[in-house]
Amino acid sequence: MLFNTFVHIPGIGETTERRIWQAGITNWDEFKEPYPEFLSGQKVRLINDHLARSRVQSGQQATREFFRQLPASQRWRVFPHYRDSVAYLDIETTGLSFTDHCITTISLYDGARVYTYVAGENLADFAEDIGRYQLLVTYNGKAFDIPMIEKHFGFRLPQTHIDLRPLLQGLGFVGGLKGCERQMGLDRGELAGVDGYFAVLLWREYRRTGARRVLETLLAYNAEDAVNLESLLVQAYNLKLQSTPFAESHRLPMPILPEKSFLPDMELIGRLRGVASGMLKKSGESPAGCRALSMGASRVL
Repeated sequence: MLFNTFVHIPGIGETTERRIWQAGITNWDEFKEPYPEFLSGQKVRLINDHLARSRVQSGQQATREFFRQLPASQRWRVFPHYRDSVAYLDIETTGLSFTDHCITTISLYDGARVYTYVAGENLADFAEDIGRYQLLVTYNGKAFDIPMIEKHFGFRLPQTHIDLRPLLQGLGFVGGLKGCERQMGLDRGELAGVDGYFAVLLWREYRRTGARRVLETLLAYNAEDAVNLESLLVQAYNLKLQSTPFAESHRLPMPILPEKSFLPDMELIGRLRGVASGMLKKSGESPAGCRALSMGASRVL
């Protein structure tokens, strides 16, 4: 879609872009004489000037500059052009506060391999590894994951960033990451029903016991979050294409999922569900209240 795009040019909105496509100009190279009659001479010169710069900016070294020129609602269009340099990111933390809580694990999936980073072990390695990628993909990462990472490591992530939350909401998918997955046909299997609250409990239990099976259960959940982002983005991309002339020609196949690096301990998850249920009944609150209660728990199992 990048080379079919005209909405990055100032003064060219989606309506004008659609008219350009309907006039038979479906990519940058086709924008030449005779120009569509509905475009003034001034507008033609504006488009040609910007397309000359766009051809330079479409190289991978200029991803961020081109990305900034796109309206926020159209930034999904860059995805296929930088798919070989994308990091799907998800973090787990000790809680939801930027000031009182910290990162426990990070999962990074690059479309081929899952990399995991654990506090107290190899979390510092993330700072160097993330520099290999030009495009970051998260769910609600603009509000949470990216600020938490930047706060922890003390530097800004300069990469282009696609946050799936507003993209999926614009397509009618709501209810958080797990809710969107269910609505879009993704099945977590054994990890169905496990959420960020469980991740807090798992980390506390790991810190208490040092048991690797507990850490591997946490990493299995965290990695699933990161891996599923690719499938969600591919589906969202294909759905967005349906409002363009490129629904079939640009359609992406669903990705092949990697082999699972970690297997969850289902007996442990079952006990966690019992703890969660007990805390919920005791507090008399919603699941959100139960999550808040967990933040202050000194022992969870």
